[in-house]
Amino acid sequence: MDLRGRSHPTWIAFLVHRVSGLLLALFLPLHFWALSRAITGEAALEGFLRWADAGLVKASETLLVVLLAAHLAGGLRVLALEFLGWRSSQKTMVAASAGVALAAGLLFLLNVA
Repeated sequence: MDLRGRSHPTWIAFLVHRVSGLLLALFLPLHFWALSRAITGEAALEGFLRWADAGLVKASETLLVVLLAAHLAGGLRVLALEFLGWRSSQKTMVAASAGVALAAGLLFLLNVA
């Protein structure tokens, strides 16, 4: 089995885009459950917000922002590939996508935005 192509940056970008989409889809039920806490009542929402102040939850929120940014940047890269065709700068586009995702996570973590 030849795995040489699987170390290419564009294949890794493909994998990150697919995995981030899957993880975001798995997150949606939890998100809807959290929104239901607000509808259920003030006490339920307050209990959820207290739980959400935990350090592990805050770290998970940062990971979620990085996943969102990675999926968005990867999707924009795929759109550019679809509309502009294959370019020799694909590795640069992959690096820019990764940079945007990590910058978004860092800005969120630092509470800048």
